[in-house]
Amino acid sequence: MVKPNQIFDFTFLREFRKRDGMTLEAVSGKSGVSIAVISKLERNQTTAELETLYKLGRVFGLTATDMLALAESRIAHRKEAVAYHSEGFRFQRIAYANASCYLAEAEAGAIVSRPEIHEDDYEICWIFDGKIRLTLPHEHYLLERGMSVQFDAVQEHTYEAMENSRMVIIHIRKANRF
Repeated sequence: MVKPNQIFDFTFLREFRKRDGMTLEAVSGKSGVSIAVISKLERNQTTAELETLYKLGRVFGLTATDMLALAESRIAHRKEAVAYHSEGFRFQRIAYANASCYLAEAEAGAIVSRPEIHEDDYEICWIFDGKIRLTLPHEHYLLERGMSVQFDAVQEHTYEAMENSRMVIIHIRKANRF
């Protein structure tokens, strides 16, 4: 249970442990963190040191930063969309630490190719209305309403509106890159 002025809530640890079918003993064995500390964290009776978060995070495939973000009491992060135009496409963008979402609209004939905006992300394109031709180095797709595609965004790629179109493009950071 989270107290009114409590900054961090570690009860998610119990949910993760149970989701993965693990006992306190198993998490302790894999992390090197004592059963007592894990149990107290799960019941919000103590806070965790950074090293403890690191060790526990490794058990669940997360970083210490991920663990801290999950424990932060704030439940949601509100953002306002930023509008801009690029090569005939109109975008509204919202961005968070691990993902950026774009609502895009284009009139027939518009073409956009902006590889310089991409980082080491996956890109998902979902067509709401119209037809879009997606060109990748060795592949071409004609996407229509209700269709989507996912690809590695660092590849050269071009979107061409074959009809007046509306779509969502999502960039998701790749995990565990060194």
